[in-house]
Amino acid sequence: MLTDEMVEQFQKAINSPTRMLKEKADLVSYSYDGSFGTYLPELVIQPMSTQEVVSIVKVANQYRVPLYPRGRGTSLSGGPLPVHGGVVLDFSQWNQKLEIDSDDTIAVVSPGVLTAEIDKAAKKYGLMYPPDPSSAHVSTIGGNLAENAGGPRGLKYGVTKDYVLGLEVVTPEGEVIKTGGRTIKNVTGYDLTKLIVGSEGTLGIITEATLQLVPRPQATGTMMVIFDDIVDAGRAISKVLTSGILPSKMEIMDQASIIAVEEYESVGLPTDVDAIILIELDGHPVAIADECKQVEQVCLMVGAREVQIAANDVAAAKLWKARKLVSPAIVRKKPTKISEDATIPRSKIPEMFKRLKQIKEKYNIDLVVFGHAGDGNLHPNIITDKRDKEEMKRVELAVAEIFETAIQLGGTLSGEHGIGTMKTPFMKMELGEAGLDMMKRMKSAWDPKNIMNPGKVFPENENQRLVLVDE
Repeated sequence: MLTDEMVEQFQKAINSPTRMLKEKADLVSYSYDGSFGTYLPELVIQPMSTQEVVSIVKVANQYRVPLYPRGRGTSLSGGPLPVHGGVVLDFSQWNQKLEIDSDDTIAVVSPGVLTAEIDKAAKKYGLMYPPDPSSAHVSTIGGNLAENAGGPRGLKYGVTKDYVLGLEVVTPEGEVIKTGGRTIKNVTGYDLTKLIVGSEGTLGIITEATLQLVPRPQATGTMMVIFDDIVDAGRAISKVLTSGILPSKMEIMDQASIIAVEEYESVGLPTDVDAIILIELDGHPVAIADECKQVEQVCLMVGAREVQIAANDVAAAKLWKARKLVSPAIVRKKPTKISEDATIPRSKIPEMFKRLKQIKEKYNIDLVVFGHAGDGNLHPNIITDKRDKEEMKRVELAVAEIFETAIQLGGTLSGEHGIGTMKTPFMKMELGEAGLDMMKRMKSAWDPKNIMNPGKVFPENENQRLVLVDE
């Protein structure tokens, strides 16, 4: 519980009454994200400089006040939720620095810069920032770094961590450290940069990032592959990727997601199918034309009904718009969406599709499957209504079985959403007791007073389980 003395100390740390929020209406706005649960913070502060963050952290460390870094709140795993009260640090206003160095092919950015703006700025120099989470136009780079966000281009280009050269980080004890730098190669000591990226704000607060940019491809080509059986679609993914061709994107939509999109905003997708795969190839125009023909032949051999190649950029944009419309479209049926990102080896994609069908029937739930099929990062989404307690109990069991299935198939709990609060009960299942203990020891070494985003990543008790409905 914050005392008047603590609040006064935090106020001195930023010396700006307009960037410290105490009213109930303001606090409620920071009590939720894109996942489950609401937790009211006691205070919200909007830092605008590294020195302010240092001062805030030192006060928090002195009084053992929990701190919860937050970007735009698009997290789907509960990452920024203040589960133990304390202070939310809102970094969404700190977006002043976005510098492109075309000679070194890097970008230097503040934590509140929108991710899409980095790629937009790089484009002026013929460069690209490859990570492209679906929320890129509304999510901050700080949040993407904390969660190690991915996106459709992850298949060819990798995820956020693959483009981070250096960070400025404020430690839980209020010290400023620099990790990495501006060079592509750097093997000086432990790789603290990679440790911080994806640590979900539990080890420190990112105040600046140096990001690697790459040359923007000359052209892209898009195709839609239609399947009467989603399991065949899974086989096609593996066959394409072993044929010597590496698409930049390879996204799947099942029939439920296709129908939802067509009812929401028709773009002309076929609805009498079991699944479609959207594929993007990039590079030289001549190479793209040849690769499109090869991909078409491979998919037809595996059992595709039809392959359609987008005639121009307008037609391609229409198909990719359909993919982005899935999330808003599927919640029209029921108001509650549980978005998961269990990731499996590519060879296990057909088996995962079979298991998801069985889970859907076993628990009688509305399960929609779409996602980044090319790298095995599927998004099984359950559409429900959290007011229906009986259905939510079935949903809890179904989500747990999805995680268990992914791990049984050699996969992982999360490919890009993070662990947050949603997946903590399953950490030991994937890491084992020794692996989980090693991570806890690292957390204790960095944050001995456990003030940095407590209640995330690690289960807080041995019997913790997934709870989506109040009991």
